[in-house]
Amino acid sequence: MSTATEHRTAGAAGRPARTSRRVGLLWLVWRQNRGMAIGLLALLVAGGIGMVVQGGLMSGYLAQHDIAGCALISTNPRCEGVQGAVEDFRAAYGQTFRLAQMLLVMLPALAGLFVGAPLLAQELENGTHKVALTQSVGPLRWLTAKLALPAALVTVTAAGLAAGYLWMWRSGGQETLGAYWYSHSEFLALGPVPVAQSLLALAVGTLAGLLIRRTVASMVVTLGVTGALTLAFMSVRKHLLPPVTTDFPHGGTLPDNAWVLGEGSLTTSGERLPQGTCPAGPDVEECLKVHHVDGGSYIVQHPAAQHWPMALVESGIALALAAVVTAVIYRVVRRQFG
Repeated sequence: MSTATEHRTAGAAGRPARTSRRVGLLWLVWRQNRGMAIGLLALLVAGGIGMVVQGGLMSGYLAQHDIAGCALISTNPRCEGVQGAVEDFRAAYGQTFRLAQMLLVMLPALAGLFVGAPLLAQELENGTHKVALTQSVGPLRWLTAKLALPAALVTVTAAGLAAGYLWMWRSGGQETLGAYWYSHSEFLALGPVPVAQSLLALAVGTLAGLLIRRTVASMVVTLGVTGALTLAFMSVRKHLLPPVTTDFPHGGTLPDNAWVLGEGSLTTSGERLPQGTCPAGPDVEECLKVHHVDGGSYIVQHPAAQHWPMALVESGIALALAAVVTAVIYRVVRRQFG
């Protein structure tokens, strides 16, 4: 009886101790990251409100002047004679829109530089990680606590800003703004892409800080790696989904929001002749006759309907890479700190 009573007493005493250590660790992580947390939340509130207000103003302008869906050069009969209003619209709202776009494009790099890179590098550089690890807190629990709060804050901030930007982009209309989904800057700013890219940059920065153990050097490496990843995504983006080939035997045009990858001519037999087969020059007409080109054309393109599927595929790849990098972080911490 005395032995069982002693075990129960020890267990009851151990549970509050473990709970106290968990609360203490979370409080320590919050204290270390509260400046970053306040900054991210302030960015979310200010940026989100600004984008929503801007979207409302743009939507009102389009309705007042009846130019929704009208570009500077448009084949829509409704848009005849409204080029002046479109130019005024872009002059009034284009600069603010581009600033918001730049914020979303730069957000992953900012997350990697100012949240990810210093996250562990500062602790390891100053030796303050030893305090947490000597308080009966395992290294993996310490790492999880260090990662959880920044990852949650970056996710909420990126998702909120992306939602505000999407509202503004849709309110202004990609045709009227001249901001089409397939441009690299628009694709990086729309939908789930900035959220996934921000988490990937956060993981890359954290790994750099863990391996290099110097804050400034980790930030430099993080900037280089995130830039290389952005370029890599840009180069493979058009291959994420198979493009659509559209034939125009009797002439025709695609909508402005189609991402054109290539084009050419149709022969009388229905074969496709890539552009450039008959280079411009005095012999171009003879070349077209030799290949039996009948005036038809074809275009290889990603239609606007593929935008969101492509964004989801790219975001999935980015999140998978982030998961791999995070697994590497845990493996390195386990190996270095037991």
